[in-house]
Amino acid sequence: MLAAAISPDDARRHAEETVKRSKTSFGPGMRILSKARRDGMYAVYAFCREVDDIADEGGTREEKLKALDDWRAEIERLFDGAPQTPTGVALLAPVRAFGIPKDEFILMIEGMEMDAKGPVIAPSFDELAAYTRRVAGAAGQLSMPVFGAPKGKASDDFAISLGDALQLTNILRDIEQDAEEGRLYLPRELLEKHGCPLSPAEIAAAPGLPAVRAEIAAMAREKFAAARAALKYLDWRVLRPALLMMGVYERYLDKMTTRGWANGQARVTLSKAEKTAIALRWLLAPKI
Repeated sequence: MLAAAISPDDARRHAEETVKRSKTSFGPGMRILSKARRDGMYAVYAFCREVDDIADEGGTREEKLKALDDWRAEIERLFDGAPQTPTGVALLAPVRAFGIPKDEFILMIEGMEMDAKGPVIAPSFDELAAYTRRVAGAAGQLSMPVFGAPKGKASDDFAISLGDALQLTNILRDIEQDAEEGRLYLPRELLEKHGCPLSPAEIAAAPGLPAVRAEIAAMAREKFAAARAALKYLDWRVLRPALLMMGVYERYLDKMTTRGWANGQARVTLSKAEKTAIALRWLLAPKI
């Protein structure tokens, strides 16, 4: 579809509908923003969702990589002022208004290429860090200017540390689900340290898995602490959407830690009431 056939209003509606369909935990945080910033976050989320779907859904490796390469071309057109997709058109005004960095769009695509070329199985610590920087850190860096955060080290440290914390928490929650899809994001060094197989098909019942989970949880705690340390140099009110997610994911980590790391437990979830309570807590009196 050519850009001339996509009005800005249609593009904004497309991005908003993408957020609604996803039922993402990020939704409540986006809704507290002003309209222009909310539209910007919807567009950023729609981009992240669409490239993630390319990596996760059906299709051959070649088809996925071609679709991601098409998105690389669309990012070039976006920064030339001539996007051709609904999400690209939705991003045009936010990119111009808020100075969203081009490099972070490319890093996100690179992260999805890692999944598309995969599946990712027992990456090294360095490979895992490179992956989380792309799929989670880039999402944070795309969001910070839309929130209204200033450029600088504190903003970078907050976005990247929180992205790492959220991604590590997700990895903990999704070990069995990822394994069913042939993926294993746990770092090779920890698996070998605790005598675990480097195989998605065998990981769920591995005797050493609880010890690996505990170490990943400690890593996530360190990343949450680093995000909180960076937050001391920023205006928390500007970052309330991110803080809502921080509260939700720290609660996931707390629940997993409290019940312990034994194999065979169900994926931890939060009820709508729990999420609402967390949102109110962080909106009114964040735990900084």
